[in-house]
Amino acid sequence: MRLADKVALITGGGSGIGRETALLWAHEGAQIVVADVADAAGQAVVEEIIAAGGAAQFVHADVSKGADAQGMVERAERAFGKLNVLFNNAGISHIRDDDAVSTEEEVWDLTMNINLKGVFLGCKYGIPALRRAGGGSIINTASFVALLGAATPQLAYTASKGGVLAMTRELAVIHAREKIRVNALCPGPLRTELLMKYLNTPEKRERRLVHIPMGRFGEAHEIAQAALFLASDESSFTTGATFLVDGGITAAYVTPAES
Repeated sequence: MRLADKVALITGGGSGIGRETALLWAHEGAQIVVADVADAAGQAVVEEIIAAGGAAQFVHADVSKGADAQGMVERAERAFGKLNVLFNNAGISHIRDDDAVSTEEEVWDLTMNINLKGVFLGCKYGIPALRRAGGGSIINTASFVALLGAATPQLAYTASKGGVLAMTRELAVIHAREKIRVNALCPGPLRTELLMKYLNTPEKRERRLVHIPMGRFGEAHEIAQAALFLASDESSFTTGATFLVDGGITAAYVTPAES
């Protein structure tokens, strides 16, 4: 088991990438804390893990609130005695996120609070716990759009994910000597609710697929596999990385000079 004896906290663990990651990591031996604002979905993941013989707990947490972020870390340590892996995965893509002229200020603020401030707060309270455990791994979910921009305007989302990349690099440098690794996981276009709510017709989906060299959307379980590598000791010399799992889309559109 690749995560035996590790305790992992996953935000946004009730659906999508978070759900698939929680199930996979539990199968690989980790004790899981699922954090989400969707109580029913999060609890369902926990029940599925327990039914399969794993160990898991659910905690309600709005990652944009400091008290909730602190509370989810405390729950992990209280329930399982330590924290080894922090997956700052919770995020939103607002349906009214658009270009600079059209995006409402409240949409910008909400997106930044969850996607960027939420990662900051997770690290603020998670890093001391990782120190107490003697080190560990932080994985921050960014996006391929942080590197090349979105074909469909979603300025707040793109900017928030660019911020996650910058924050990840700095945290990686600051905490490297503490045996705390910090990496950014950058999914490409996925067949998840987050993207499919925009690509809600066959024509829209085909227009996006034209840009993906592999000719298909990624699946959440494929991102979970990449996250597993970053969580495990197999990635012991990997920190500050922009870890792309994008079907080749950035290779097709970003030159070495631009990256």
